[in-house]
Amino acid sequence: MAGNGLDGRLEFMQVTTETRRALRAAQPLISEKLPAALDHFYAQVRKTPETRAHFSSDGHITKAHNAQLRHWQGIASGEFSADYAKAVQTIGGVHAKIGLEPRWYIGGYALVLDQLVRSVMAERASGMFANKAKSAETADIVTALIKGAMLDMSLVLDVYFEAAEAERVKAEAERAAAAAEQARVVQTLARALSGLAKGDLTARIDRELTGDYAQLRDDFNGAVGELHGTIAAVVEAVSSMTSTVGQLKTSGDDLARRTENQAASLEQTAAAVDEITVTVRRSAETARQTSGAVADARQEAEQSAPVVDAAIAAMGEIEGSAKQISQIIGVIDEIAFQTNLLALNAGVEAARAGEAGRGFAVVASEVRALAQRAADAAREIKGLITDSSKQVAQGVDLVGQTGQALSRIVGRVTQVHGLVGDISTSTQEQAVGLGQVNTAVNEMDRVTQQNAAMVLETANAAANLAQQADTLTDLIGRFRLAQGAAPVRRRAA
Repeated sequence: MAGNGLDGRLEFMQVTTETRRALRAAQPLISEKLPAALDHFYAQVRKTPETRAHFSSDGHITKAHNAQLRHWQGIASGEFSADYAKAVQTIGGVHAKIGLEPRWYIGGYALVLDQLVRSVMAERASGMFANKAKSAETADIVTALIKGAMLDMSLVLDVYFEAAEAERVKAEAERAAAAAEQARVVQTLARALSGLAKGDLTARIDRELTGDYAQLRDDFNGAVGELHGTIAAVVEAVSSMTSTVGQLKTSGDDLARRTENQAASLEQTAAAVDEITVTVRRSAETARQTSGAVADARQEAEQSAPVVDAAIAAMGEIEGSAKQISQIIGVIDEIAFQTNLLALNAGVEAARAGEAGRGFAVVASEVRALAQRAADAAREIKGLITDSSKQVAQGVDLVGQTGQALSRIVGRVTQVHGLVGDISTSTQEQAVGLGQVNTAVNEMDRVTQQNAAMVLETANAAANLAQQADTLTDLIGRFRLAQGAAPVRRRAA
């Protein structure tokens, strides 16, 4: 190879004056067939996803089509000048920039050459060129076209490979710089992480970092700062929790003792209420029995009232009979008085009669004596009747008083019966109420026993929480915080 430049390539590929003359001779034919050849090529581009992806629209493809048409016309002119080489470098740079792989580029040359060579061969085999003597010229045209395409392809590939090499060198340099920067960042981050692993939450990356590592530094410092704030808040919360847990445990123990005392008191109260309930029930039963006895007494007293009324009536009748007897005795006494008066007159007349009236005088004397005895007997009977009447009157009065007393007794017994009934009802209601109270007290005792058990569980939970708070305090104590952060205080044992 005479050289790596354009001239050296032309010399190596034997692109001579005759080659250029052959291209220029076929230029009209090539220019005529180029649009169809490029249409064939871009139709394949549209069907292939990998190549179609490099074009944003059909307008973009049309623009590329026109550019390729001008470029191939330049190849067909045979003028491989410096301007041509510059244009090729531009095309190669674009291909390298968009990442068009050489396989698709080479395939494109193959498709275009296929159409052009076929067109040249067909045209040379017929018409004005149908002369076997001209076959050498046809071969010259085809080889010149192929050499021009290969020259163009080699120049473009050189640009592509040079760009790739430059990109590789650049990437290698960037990788080396990135590796050095990464090593520096890793070293810096390792120191910060080492301090963080030891619990030093004041560790920060103070060194200036570039690129994405600056975001890493900011993220690390921000995360450690947030962790520092979180741990500081946890320290404060643990300190508060430690104090609260201590108070909770003390309060829980005190509440447990109070609940136990309350449970014992309620148990005693329940027993006392049970005894009171039994006593009230007995009182209710006694009141019920008393009410029955009072009802019986009232009934008997009410039954005695007619007897007293009958006795009062009988005593009234006796008093009436005594009055009648007294009247009869008065009549007898009057008769005795008249008889005595008549006997006295008869004695006087008999005395006047003398001896003749002596017998009559005797009779008159006897009649007088008999009348006197009758009068005396009548007076005695009258006295007895009077005394009997007084006694009967007293008896009537006493029986009346007895009736009134019985009436009052019946009223009092009725009142007592009502009161005893009220007492019995109240006692029954008290018994029911005390039964409900007893049930409520027993329920309170049961609930209090449950509360006592729950309070005991709470106290145990508070004790466990206190142990966990101590453990958490020990764990947090391993962290180093900035000055001013509240220290963690252990709970007093």
